[in-house]
Amino acid sequence: MSAVPASSPRVPGLSALVFTAFAGTMAMMAFVAVVGPIVRLLGLAEWHAGLSVTAAGVLWMLSARRWGALSDRIGRRRVLLAGLIGYALVYIAMAVFVDLALRHPPAVLLSVLALVATRALVGLFYAAVPPTAAALVADAVPPGGRGAVMARLGSANAVGMVLGPAAAGWIASRSIALALYLAAALPLLSLLVLWWRLPAAPVASAPRSGPRPTMAVADRRLRLPVYAVFAAMVSVTIAQVVVGFFAIDRLDLSPTDGARAAGMSLTAVGLGLMCAQALVMRLRAVPPARWIAIGALIAALGFTSSALVAVQWQLLLAYGVAAFGMGFVFPSFQALAADSVEAHEQGAAAGTIASVQGLGMVVGPLLGTLLYRVSPSAPYLLIGVVLLVLSVAAALHPREALL
Repeated sequence: MSAVPASSPRVPGLSALVFTAFAGTMAMMAFVAVVGPIVRLLGLAEWHAGLSVTAAGVLWMLSARRWGALSDRIGRRRVLLAGLIGYALVYIAMAVFVDLALRHPPAVLLSVLALVATRALVGLFYAAVPPTAAALVADAVPPGGRGAVMARLGSANAVGMVLGPAAAGWIASRSIALALYLAAALPLLSLLVLWWRLPAAPVASAPRSGPRPTMAVADRRLRLPVYAVFAAMVSVTIAQVVVGFFAIDRLDLSPTDGARAAGMSLTAVGLGLMCAQALVMRLRAVPPARWIAIGALIAALGFTSSALVAVQWQLLLAYGVAAFGMGFVFPSFQALAADSVEAHEQGAAAGTIASVQGLGMVVGPLLGTLLYRVSPSAPYLLIGVVLLVLSVAAALHPREALL
């Protein structure tokens, strides 16, 4: 494995990619903040909201790998712009529908179909952005230095995760439709920034002899990063979906206070992620697998301790510690995947990681709510086991011995 360069490699259009990661995540999370009130105002059931969020995860899972492989063939810039155009147009259509539906509520079936379809298409088009951005970083940065650069994208995602729900909730208290229109403007703005700041780059060429290689979904080189992203996403989504119920039941809070406690816990998550990823950016010599081992262990301790909390500040601390650990894991599995494959496979590898990320987004909420019915502590104990296994697997990863 090559040594880490003394100075940070230049990634063309990195500032535009960072802004796109921030704006895209902010727009995605804005919908999560307002879907509850929308469902109630349109006379829908709670599971309809869950269905719309799950639909986005399913389309993300099915399309991310294809987007990444497409970027290997036709170029990163074209795929990024195409994904953002679709993302923006569908988000605008969703905002227009909600605006009209809140004024003149349509039939329940039409409302459900419109919300699920538009949210699913949002997942389909935005799935082009994270893997292609990660592949673009891998194109420009040599092995050993990618984690620090990818942590910049991760920090932007974390900021968007914090500001998205907060801003949408504040604006929605005045106008839900306005919150969605403003959220829809974010991918449009990202599209303009990328169009202006991201230069075109040559497509990485595959070996000329023989048929064009195709990366298998279960490629052995990606086993650790694939398990890492699945474990991370299942853990995070379980923790997100159960925290509101847990705050109400374990801390004996009212639904309103429970929602506030859940929001504060998720804010602690965003802060923990940002602090950890700042360390990853500074400590560039630490290899990705080692970051995963350390981060998974810290996160396992944080999430497991959530099962023992008795007061609100303990819940905030537990989630903050868990997120601090996850902040080491998220940029590192992307960097490890990039370091494990050839130049012409970067898009396919990043797409595979993003596809498994979508699978975790689908499995986590379902598994978390089922386990919560068994015991409020059960989801957190499962997360602890899953992350502990990941920490051990990363510590034993054979590439560690070479670094």
